[in-house]
Amino acid sequence: MRTTVLRWVFAPRTSWCAWRLTRAASGQIDFDTAWRAARVRLHPDETEFRTHGHRPPKTPPDPSARSALLRGRD
Repeated sequence: MRTTVLRWVFAPRTSWCAWRLTRAASGQIDFDTAWRAARVRLHPDETEFRTHGHRPPKTPPDPSARSALLRGRD
């Protein structure tokens, strides 16, 4: 099942507010962003989950970049 469908089923009030926000923004805000904003506004206790899914993936450090930095110190 898609996330959007699950959100409408399990959180209809939040989804309704997000839909209204998306419509008011004339397409400047996508539904996912609007849903998160509405969720935090309606449920401030969930603020810590606001950034979930919006962080870049952690990449392992590049060993060649480290050695280049060390060579530059000489």
